[in-house]
Amino acid sequence: NLQVSVLTDTRARQSSPQGCGNLPTYPQIYPQVHHWGWPIMGKIVAFAQAHGVDWIHVQYQTAAYGMHPAINFAPWFWRRRGLRVAWTYHDLLVPYLFPKAGGRLRRWVTERPAFTADRVVVTNEADRLQLAGRIPHLAKIPIGSNIQGVRLTLAERQAHRARWGYDDGCFVLAYFGFLNRSKGGLALVETLHRLVEAGRNAHLLMIGERVGASDPTNFAYLQEVEAAIQARGLSARVRWTGRLPAEEVGAALNAADALVMLYTDGASLRRGTLMAGLANGCAIVTTTPQAPLPELEDGRDVLFVEPDRPEAAAAAVARIADDPLLAERLRVQARARSRLFTWDVVAAHHLALYGSAEAQRPTVNGDVSTQGGAR
Repeated sequence: NLQVSVLTDTRARQSSPQGCGNLPTYPQIYPQVHHWGWPIMGKIVAFAQAHGVDWIHVQYQTAAYGMHPAINFAPWFWRRRGLRVAWTYHDLLVPYLFPKAGGRLRRWVTERPAFTADRVVVTNEADRLQLAGRIPHLAKIPIGSNIQGVRLTLAERQAHRARWGYDDGCFVLAYFGFLNRSKGGLALVETLHRLVEAGRNAHLLMIGERVGASDPTNFAYLQEVEAAIQARGLSARVRWTGRLPAEEVGAALNAADALVMLYTDGASLRRGTLMAGLANGCAIVTTTPQAPLPELEDGRDVLFVEPDRPEAAAAAVARIADDPLLAERLRVQARARSRLFTWDVVAAHHLALYGSAEAQRPTVNGDVSTQGGAR
């Protein structure tokens, strides 16, 4: 019986009650961390001992944890105090350390936990290849979608389209998630422009909040995208939903005719926005992976186009608009592939990961996961 506690930033919020009467529910959320500096290593030891956990599992992204390197040195510290440590890399980007810090040092800081943790997880094939052959106990476990897949009846779909001002004569492109340069927002605007110039009644539904807080350049990029929309006379064809509850995000994805995610670095299983599109059966146009992505096949599961090629993206969207059989096949295949990444499957892989160390510790009673903020 695995019991999970999540130690996270004070900005995090518990989304549901933590128990009924005297019976706790899991995961238990502890938004107790004000700063992820050097003292956090000892504080997490104290937390783990107080809660009787067997594993500390860090969910790591370079831009999280205040970009402080303390978390990268923590696995060595924790293991010397008798705790087992698992480490999930959500990316292998190098952090900013200090002025003139060289690439070798920054890479060393990023990869150090891979050599000091008991178990190491990556979420995609590109990161696995970067560490393969150098790291023992390395596993690839793709992330699941934080947006649950929903299915709409025809009447429900029409109602959701009408909510945003679309009728059956509109072809609706969707974009999901925060805007940042790596997600190809400017290329998406140009794609919409080319479709409209070709005489298509195309519209764009921007689903979710406009920008996130992890990168201060996001707001500047948003302004670039908004300026491009206005300059091309597309303001009346672009709708912004703003923040939506998860179930409404799923409904909005279902209401669109195509999800267009033009990542500048190519499609990857680390992209939660892509996973949400698969889970909700979207006909997806996205960019050609820059590393092997055997889970998705071009033309069967999604349509791939080269990054920064809006003319190719527009042509792919036009294929979906003109071929109902292709559109339906992509939707069916998206849902089928998403079953590889359900949270039940993810959980089973993690249980196997912990269990692989049972020769050294026979039982696993609890797990404390650390997260670097409300993400």
